[in-house]
Amino acid sequence: MKPFVGLCAQLLQRLAVVIFVLAAVVLYGVTLMAAFGAVPWLEIQASVGGVLYENAGQIAQIGVTGLAVLLCFYLPSNARIMRLETSHRRFETGMHDVARAYALAHAADREGLFRMSSEFDAVRERLNYLRDHPDLQSLEPALLDVAAQMSHISRELAEVYSDERVDRARAFLTQRQQEVDAFNARLDHAKQVCRYLKHWAHEVDLEESVAVSQLNRLRDDLRDILPELGHEDVVDAGQRVLDLSKKAAE
Repeated sequence: MKPFVGLCAQLLQRLAVVIFVLAAVVLYGVTLMAAFGAVPWLEIQASVGGVLYENAGQIAQIGVTGLAVLLCFYLPSNARIMRLETSHRRFETGMHDVARAYALAHAADREGLFRMSSEFDAVRERLNYLRDHPDLQSLEPALLDVAAQMSHISRELAEVYSDERVDRARAFLTQRQQEVDAFNARLDHAKQVCRYLKHWAHEVDLEESVAVSQLNRLRDDLRDILPELGHEDVVDAGQRVLDLSKKAAE
């Protein structure tokens, strides 16, 4: 709807200009003929402060005619503004078409379709490609020529960021990402194993501490009980056994 509304606005603007010019010419002609007595003046009953002005119609007719004639001098500037708007819209349309044609030529250049090295042959090759493209059949040859020249200027950029190099870079980055993911997975597994071993070592230390504590309590009990029973040699032997057991436990 936007192009249709713009077209209707342009037509209405031109129609308004034509009607205004015709009205100004008619008013000027009628006023001039009335001045020479060929036609009567406009008659209007008007009074100000109780005073009746019989020539109010003549004054109004002359004023409106003068205003219309003065406004006609404004029409050339309005016409220039309309021409500027039209040229601006045409420029925007042309640049949009050039950008679309350049995008297609640049994509083909990135795919490696153009092989000519010299500037003339390279531009002609790109121009032939754009002329034969089904999406650019309605464009003017001048626009296609500009797009072909722009594509030739950016050929180094197309070579650097060609589809082959971009795909190779993507494959390399994908491989690197997979390696990083695998390393992170191994690192998480190592952290879990480390936490498990640390917890296990802590439990073993607790069990050893409990065993040593029970062994010391048993030794103290034996030291207190055996002498009363007359078995000091057993206490000495038990002391040696406990010492050996302690050393073995350590």
